[in-house]
Amino acid sequence: MADLGTTKSVDKPPDRRQLRTVLLSCVMGTTIEWYDFFLYGVAAGLIFNKQYFPSHDPVVGTLLAFATFAVGFVARPIGGLIFGHIGDKVGRKKSMVMTMMIMGVATFLIGCIPTYATIGVAAPIILVVLRVFQGLAVGGEWGGAVLMSVEYAPKGRRTLFGSVPQMGLAVGLMLGTGIFAFIGAIMSDSSYTAWGWRITFWLSLLLVVVGMMIRLKVMESPAFIKLEERQERSQIPARDLVASPTNRRNLWLGMGARWVEGVAFNAWAVFSISYASGTLHLKSGPALISVMIGAAALLVFIPVWGYLGDRFTSRRTYLLGVVLATIAPFIAFPLINTGNAVLLGVGIVLALGILYPVLYAPEAAFFADLFPVNVRYTGISVVYQMSGIVASGLTPLVLTFLLDRAGGGVSLIIGYFVITGVISAVCTLMIRPQSPARTKRTRIESALTV
Repeated sequence: MADLGTTKSVDKPPDRRQLRTVLLSCVMGTTIEWYDFFLYGVAAGLIFNKQYFPSHDPVVGTLLAFATFAVGFVARPIGGLIFGHIGDKVGRKKSMVMTMMIMGVATFLIGCIPTYATIGVAAPIILVVLRVFQGLAVGGEWGGAVLMSVEYAPKGRRTLFGSVPQMGLAVGLMLGTGIFAFIGAIMSDSSYTAWGWRITFWLSLLLVVVGMMIRLKVMESPAFIKLEERQERSQIPARDLVASPTNRRNLWLGMGARWVEGVAFNAWAVFSISYASGTLHLKSGPALISVMIGAAALLVFIPVWGYLGDRFTSRRTYLLGVVLATIAPFIAFPLINTGNAVLLGVGIVLALGILYPVLYAPEAAFFADLFPVNVRYTGISVVYQMSGIVASGLTPLVLTFLLDRAGGGVSLIIGYFVITGVISAVCTLMIRPQSPARTKRTRIESALTV
């Protein structure tokens, strides 16, 4: 087995083969992580609300199922701190290997849990515990994957390279929703609900084996190796992160900037499926297929906007994405509410696959530039995962509540999009990515404060 801690001098830039291996490793890792994580999101609205949270009121059952979906997001900041600490102090690679293993095992075990009817209250308790482990793993995986790509990027291609791991979200979503739709199509409804859904969770173990084979071939990040050579690694990254006023400011602004991104993705990739089947009383198949097609479009447009982000700057591209994400529900919901399968598909694909990547593609490079290298893994993980509690994890729950309060209408949901969009736009405009000179000053500030 490869030595997980091996590092080499980076006097010579990585060759094309090394870069391909790094990018493949990162996109494979995020594919597995997001396949596992959002598989749960789909199952929460279709399976778990019936088998693990039985209730006489279907809305209550769905709310409870989405609450466990949110629990995973609450665990993510803790995972970000744990694996961010490992990534900043010991190395990006070690952290990334650990997160992949934890995620795969937890997801496999979710597929093995007996139902509430079989073991009673122990069933939802076990489900929540495993969901927490999923959250811990994803909390560390995203920061490591995007940083490995950004820190390996040649000059002038940071946004493009940072967008590559983001493609894993699209691939993982396609696999998750696609396999759910496929198994549901070839099995009877009773068999699918009873045990067929479990197959999708068991497949995670196979994906982990493939991902680990690729990830173990990757060398440590050049930026981290330089830290080691200069003996500038942080001993307590979280402490050093908050010691700097500049870092503290960027933490808050970064979390605000990400709010509408988390709302947008979970609204179209997770909530829309439950909305179509529960509120519009449509079969889940068309919504699942629409999300899968939207993910395919997302896969195409992420690198396109990653490429353009290097021309227009990641910050300007991200701001454009914030604006488009805010207006998306004004276009998508009228199409979805027709109840027509084709128009429903157009609405979801437009919002998820065409408009959302403008926001998501430049995000990694934009956030990576907020912090100096020695605390970057911790910083970017805290921004992404802490904001994810409200921006992502609570979104299906909040939207379900707003839908119920509006009597099945979407006016309150659209209002929520507008509020979060305005907040994200203001925070994005206030952010100033750290230049090399400012990064040097930040290290001095941290040293003086500590």
